Amino acid sequence: MIVSTKGRYALRVMIDLSEHQSEKYVPLKEIAARQEISEKYLENILKVLVQNGFLEGLRGKGGGYRLTRSPDQYTVGEILMLTEGSLAPVSCLTPHATPCSRMANCRTYEMWKGLNDLISNYFGNITLADLARPDQAGNDYVI
Repeated sequence: MIVSTKGRYALRVMIDLSEHQSEKYVPLKEIAARQEISEKYLENILKVLVQNGFLEGLRGKGGGYRLTRSPDQYTVGEILMLTEGSLAPVSCLTPHATPCSRMANCRTYEMWKGLNDLISNYFGNITLADLARPDQAGNDYVI
């Protein structure tokens, strides 16, 4: 499993918004500058996060983005699943995988399933609140 740039950047954006929470919306330019991500690429990531209810966006003066929930209500797992589609280590464990004809005799399936469960449980138990450090807000972490 390799997490793509899209997944890593989505996490960075969500952490950034967790660290810079207020009643106001955070402008795209500010997020892009802090995270050193191009605005154009960031727009694509933010669009997915807004469409799926993770963020709320507002256009125009005073616009930008903000979280729709508190940071402790987002898990790393759900953010990565949204952006990556799957974190499965092998294709037979991906959502909507075509059943494998060798499944009944597969000697490695349980091993891969165990790894998949570990990954899911691990990322499912880390929240944005766990990763955000308001006292050290900014671009001082690398994902």
